[in-house]
Amino acid sequence: MTTQAPEHALPTTPFYSIEYPGYVRDTSVPLAIKNLGGQHALDAAFKRTASKTDAQTLEVNLRPGNPFSHPIPGEVVPTSNLLLKIVKRKRKNRMQVDGEPELLGEYTAEVVGVTSKTVRFRSMADFQYQPDMNDPVSKLRVAMDNLDVESIRSYVVPPEKADYLVPVAADDNMNIDPALTGAPTPELPTEQPMRSNLRLFPPPLFSRQGFPQTYNFKSNPASIETSVVNEETGEEKKRLINKMRWKGYGPAAISFIDRVVPEKPPQHVQDARNQLNDAFVTKLFAWNQKFEERPIWTRAALFNQMTAIEARDMHNSKLLLATVCYVFNDGPWRDTLVKFGYDPRKEPAARVYQRMYFRNANHPIVKASISSRRHDRTMANMDNWAAAIEDGSERDLERRRSHIFDGKTLTKETAAFQMCDIHDPMLKAMIEDDEDLREECDERDGWYTNTALERIKTVLRHKFFSVLEGQVATDEECRQLLIASEKAPNKSAKDLSNLRVVRLKIGKHNMAKGALRPEDAAAIRLQAMLDKNKANAAAAAQGASNAGPPPAPQ
Repeated sequence: MTTQAPEHALPTTPFYSIEYPGYVRDTSVPLAIKNLGGQHALDAAFKRTASKTDAQTLEVNLRPGNPFSHPIPGEVVPTSNLLLKIVKRKRKNRMQVDGEPELLGEYTAEVVGVTSKTVRFRSMADFQYQPDMNDPVSKLRVAMDNLDVESIRSYVVPPEKADYLVPVAADDNMNIDPALTGAPTPELPTEQPMRSNLRLFPPPLFSRQGFPQTYNFKSNPASIETSVVNEETGEEKKRLINKMRWKGYGPAAISFIDRVVPEKPPQHVQDARNQLNDAFVTKLFAWNQKFEERPIWTRAALFNQMTAIEARDMHNSKLLLATVCYVFNDGPWRDTLVKFGYDPRKEPAARVYQRMYFRNANHPIVKASISSRRHDRTMANMDNWAAAIEDGSERDLERRRSHIFDGKTLTKETAAFQMCDIHDPMLKAMIEDDEDLREECDERDGWYTNTALERIKTVLRHKFFSVLEGQVATDEECRQLLIASEKAPNKSAKDLSNLRVVRLKIGKHNMAKGALRPEDAAAIRLQAMLDKNKANAAAAAQGASNAGPPPAPQ
């Protein structure tokens, strides 16, 4: 017959425990409390009203009072452990009878409380370094910890003696086992032994690793050894590469200063193309036909040449673009898709494919949050945006004309057009005018001179923002604006072009956005500030002369 154990009520007295990382005896309890920061540190760590972020750590310093000793952090964690009081009673003056077992005593256990909080030291001890405490910097550190104002005020930077090696004194503690240093057993010194006297002071922390790491020294299975040949010296070196690295299928990209344009796709793109089916080849032929009609496209202009469903499929097939074209990272044709083998820097007729871009300050680019992007993707999948646009519908016609600017209708709030996609009569005449062109293609202005390109930008900017505000700018307004800009001496295209004499490094400035170089903009701002100060000084002098001399004292 089984019986249930009796129930006992737990005492309500709370207890806290500390897993001290060391040996503690009855006589060393005060020293352990001192190493933990004293009784006030324990009270703060075990405070009942402490929040999760307040007083949840406790540090133990095995060298208290030494400012260069790094403590070991401990964490206060909630526990539900029982604290037992065990009493051992020994029987005295009992004679042992032969054949009977020896009685060692009786043990009684009693639950005296519950430990609701425990301090655990799971972190590793940081590296320890003991500098010379007689050094002035060490004394300054001790004075700062003790708030010794007089010692801090009397501190002076000691002179540099360059005594980085000094003889070993007789009282130096050099009793270090050679086995700990890993060095061979030294022979008897024939000269005076020397020691380092570098004034090295430890940083606040040596290691950022708080917990021990499990190091399995194994080679990466994705890494393979390959040979790399230096093109200049011909030297062959071995290096490791990640064979599992994801290889993107974006179009080949070059900079404006690169002399040679790609003639074919990269090798990994060709390898992937050979593994695709006949449907891909059919789409590829259609795309090649587009580049035969026009050698340079923007993505928007190219996608607008097909139905919404076809554009979606082309956009999802990353391999298609990389198979038929390459892109420029900078210059007048930045971010445009260029036919393989076609170099617009050698064809003056390619000026009509240059890209015009300027920002709309009233339309800031705000990055959407993760939740809103997920919602947008969900809504796009539900509505099936591409399938919802019927071929030939009003919405489809509006989409197909989103890359065109005619000076009257607005299709988007940012200005990014190719010259050939600007159908406004006044701008079209300025773009097709071949009187003011360069003999060599420029990195910023392309085939147009700076004056011609600034005139085109001025008219395009005025007409675009006028349409954006709900008005249509007339050609007469644009002519008056061109005349006013030519009369302004500080903003003439000729003066601005004279400042651009320093070639900018690739990646440091966006040459296709039409913005001035940083040094040019700074020079213009400085000149404007000087002119303003000069005008203010002249106005002040004129006011003082008109007021006349001060009245004579009575």
